[in-house]
Amino acid sequence: MIEKLSGAARKTALAGLEGWVEVESRDAIAKTFRFADFNAAFGFMARIALQAERMDHHPEWFNVYNRVEITLSTHDCGGLSKRDIALAGFIDAAAGA
Repeated sequence: MIEKLSGAARKTALAGLEGWVEVESRDAIAKTFRFADFNAAFGFMARIALQAERMDHHPEWFNVYNRVEITLSTHDCGGLSKRDIALAGFIDAAAGA
């Protein structure tokens, strides 16, 4: 069973991420990325898709031209988990953040 992050563990995990914000209406984190053009945004999404498949942990996302909005939450535990933190770290690295 995947454990939902709470308390000090949650605070520590979130402190290690840059630019990710907690979603007000649910137990999730989100971040918006901007790229030079659609091709760069789509390439970024493709890299994430491959990693997400390996992790069996898939983001919620929205793309328009050069903007990619990503929300992470673990449905198996009904909120934020270590899987979200790990994927967020990968996403930041893929974006060059």
